Amino acid sequence: MAKTAAAAPAAPKKARVLTEEEILKAPEKDYMNEAQLAFFRQRLMDLRDQLLQNADDTGEHLRENEVTTDPSDRATLEEEYTLELRTRDRERKLLKKVEKSIKQIDDGSYGFCEETGEPIGVPRLLARPTATLSLEAQERRERVQKLYGD
Repeated sequence: MAKTAAAAPAAPKKARVLTEEEILKAPEKDYMNEAQLAFFRQRLMDLRDQLLQNADDTGEHLRENEVTTDPSDRATLEEEYTLELRTRDRERKLLKKVEKSIKQIDDGSYGFCEETGEPIGVPRLLARPTATLSLEAQERRERVQKLYGD
């Protein structure tokens, strides 16, 4: 009598990732449900991967030793490096916000305003997935900063 091979365990079903249109059309009661959180997690992970790739590319570019004897060419090259480093610094700060947003998805606080606790809103999160304030709270903060400075 031949032994039959044990059936391989079924792979867990991967939830279908929603589209932006589906998220925008979803009823308010579905705000930050499992499918929406999966969508934003994927968007944040893609953004994180892109930022890390940019940092690697910058490192490679800066390690390339371009030697030039012309002072004008050297000044142009140094200006390009400065601009690239400034851009990477902004991206490094954005990377921290992306990591924070992913942690918020894990702890269940993603999509809710840090000041008021109200929903930030899907359209705002689609435009800025690292948003931590509702539009009203952000506008209030900007008005205060404008009045009193940083």
